[in-house]
Amino acid sequence: MLHDSPAASTPRQVGFVLLPGFSLLAQACALEPLHVANRLAGERLYTPLIFSLDGRAVKSAAELALSPNSVAGSDAGSLDLLLVCAPSQGVGAHPELEAWLTRLAGRGVALGGVAGGTEVLARAGVLDGYRATLPWQNLEAFARAHPAVRVGHQLFEIDRDRLSCGGGTAAMDMMMTLIGQHHGQRLAERISEHFVCERIRMGDEPQHVPLRARLGHAPQSLVDAVALMESNIEEPLTTHELAEHLGISRRQLERLFKKYLQAVPSRYYLDLRLQRARKLLRETDQAVGDIALQTGFSSGAHFSTAYRNHFGMTPREERLT
Repeated sequence: MLHDSPAASTPRQVGFVLLPGFSLLAQACALEPLHVANRLAGERLYTPLIFSLDGRAVKSAAELALSPNSVAGSDAGSLDLLLVCAPSQGVGAHPELEAWLTRLAGRGVALGGVAGGTEVLARAGVLDGYRATLPWQNLEAFARAHPAVRVGHQLFEIDRDRLSCGGGTAAMDMMMTLIGQHHGQRLAERISEHFVCERIRMGDEPQHVPLRARLGHAPQSLVDAVALMESNIEEPLTTHELAEHLGISRRQLERLFKKYLQAVPSRYYLDLRLQRARKLLRETDQAVGDIALQTGFSSGAHFSTAYRNHFGMTPREERLT
């Protein structure tokens, strides 16, 4: 398990396999927290290792190259975790790397995918039965290609001995969360402070997906309906009012939501408001009653009941997690 700490004197060996076109930002966001953890702890907690497919320097999407310590496929000694850093789009097949991942999984090495690295892990079969995520642009195609993987829209996933993230700065939140599991939340918070991060985002927070991308080929009237909902959180519109704004009937609006979003408009609207409330609870110190009003709930009791039904905890319990 990822949270089982080795002896204090034994640093964790964390490998990074770089594939051509990888995101320099995402790779740095995954690597830098390990260096800062060592510095703040005053001891070597992690030893990073860089791998490439052929032992030569690997060029990133930004045309900058990083030199490896070793070649992917080598024994890698006492590797504890291996992260595959790959481009978000156009990840090709790498049979030898996939075979190595399978061998490492058999040895109990934890495995992770950064951005397109999740696809490499899935092709190797080491994500079957695990929760995973990747850049939002690829989620739909990935889910079709890998039905045995429980794919989600989260910023990152840490499911037992598998990690994955949507790339970019989500890699930093994932690694700070992991460090917190290994060495305590206070060290993770100090790392976040070092990087001038307001907070460590939680893994269950959704990736921000542009509205049109979320709705795919849905009619413009549905896109407009969701946009109206998102801009009227504090004073929610009724389904009838939404339909009037759009110039369609209520029945037409309900059919669109059922066909493209598998929900009735009122339920979808409620979900939006509760997600906004959760963000405010996690990111601000506003009173629960004020957040209830800002998200369209007329009473704290109604807000608390709706929140518990949706998230399995009350707003006040959310603040304590």
